[in-house]
Amino acid sequence: MDRKNVVICGAGIAGISAAYNLAVQHGIRGILLVDERPPLSLTSDKSTECYRNWWPGPGDAMVSMMTRSIDLLEDLAHSSGNAFHLNRRGYLYLTGDSEKIPSMLANAEEVSRLGAGPLRIIRGDSSDPQYIPSEPHGFTGNPDGADLILDRNLLRQHYPYITNKALAGLHIRRAGWFSAQQLGSLLLAQAKTHGVELLEGRVIGIDLEHGRITAVQLEGGERIQTHHFVNAAGPFLNQVSETFDVQLPVYCELHLKVSTTDHLKIIPREAPLLIWNDAQKLPWSKGETKFLTEDQDTHWLLEEFPPGVHTRPEGTEDSPIILMLWEYHTLKVDPVWPPPLDRDYPEIALRGLATMIPDFKDYFDKPPRPFLDGGYYTKTRENRPLIGPLPVEGAWVIGALSGFGLMASLAAGELLALHLLGKDLPSYAPAFDLKRYQDPAYLDLLSNWEDSGQL
Repeated sequence: MDRKNVVICGAGIAGISAAYNLAVQHGIRGILLVDERPPLSLTSDKSTECYRNWWPGPGDAMVSMMTRSIDLLEDLAHSSGNAFHLNRRGYLYLTGDSEKIPSMLANAEEVSRLGAGPLRIIRGDSSDPQYIPSEPHGFTGNPDGADLILDRNLLRQHYPYITNKALAGLHIRRAGWFSAQQLGSLLLAQAKTHGVELLEGRVIGIDLEHGRITAVQLEGGERIQTHHFVNAAGPFLNQVSETFDVQLPVYCELHLKVSTTDHLKIIPREAPLLIWNDAQKLPWSKGETKFLTEDQDTHWLLEEFPPGVHTRPEGTEDSPIILMLWEYHTLKVDPVWPPPLDRDYPEIALRGLATMIPDFKDYFDKPPRPFLDGGYYTKTRENRPLIGPLPVEGAWVIGALSGFGLMASLAAGELLALHLLGKDLPSYAPAFDLKRYQDPAYLDLLSNWEDSGQL
């Protein structure tokens, strides 16, 4: 049998970050990454590739971890010449519902108090703080916190392509996006130069002796001796943990994404991530409505859809590509590969976006050809990750990173490494430890949990 100090199951962004932190940041040798697929190919490369430090409570754990992760992302961007194209254009949440504005304000004040940065309220008065649009490139020189824009004229001035029905916009400022593939490749390359090995294989079992990890079994009969096994298997967290009789409180949702061309140049290339924060009914013509009404299988398309449809430009200045996302079905599913795709998704997302960006209606009769893919959100009930020890000596987990795996990856990998090496932990560590579910006070808190922060 081969022997390794640490075996990590899963070469997605979580597993790669764990390997990077152990090897590059702490000098640990003898690390093996095992995955039956190419690195970053299961879910990590299927995301919106966005990040934000704007997260709800209870407590400041999510804000603190995301702030740490973004600090690390920015440090890496500086040292690499921004090899993964980090920007800081922000998220712009929009509403056309006046009754939503008080809750938007209250939620923003809460997140600001949790440490996400100052909240500036712009009502159209001469005493208002100045609104500074985001720089389209790079990640320096932009404000922190958020701007709640209640001045409709200002919204139209800076974002003339959004509907004139928009009454308010919350612009989250320490937010933007980057290239998942470039970030993951950079971390993996640096990890390899520090001795991390990558092996194509499938973990099928774990050997235990006196309740402690002693070896990892691979399909085909190979065994690798180790005293540290890290489960970073993404959507397959439970399948892997069940090989040594540990059940994790996680489930999966399938989330899809459309990339398509915006040849009419409706969305400027410097736009932020744009999110419509209101529920809506899709804009169908009278004829389409009649047709959909007559078929029981399509009648659901006339019902109200949830908030959250969003879009952003993708690629360089001369790229015509945009992304469209809207998870209107958040069903718990068993992960399979390749994931099942919804052929109606591109048109539904396009029509939903037309409520926020009316000129998208020009694509209704002749939509550009879409490319549809998807991956799984692996979630806990409260949509917070699992990072730390498992109830088997030598077993660890980094997962349940839901839709925030990329943005949280560097802090999550750092936290996993600190746990494994027995070093001092940050204040937010208990919020992501599996042992939190043994705390009666936490279970009571869960029964009244309201906002998961999921987009």
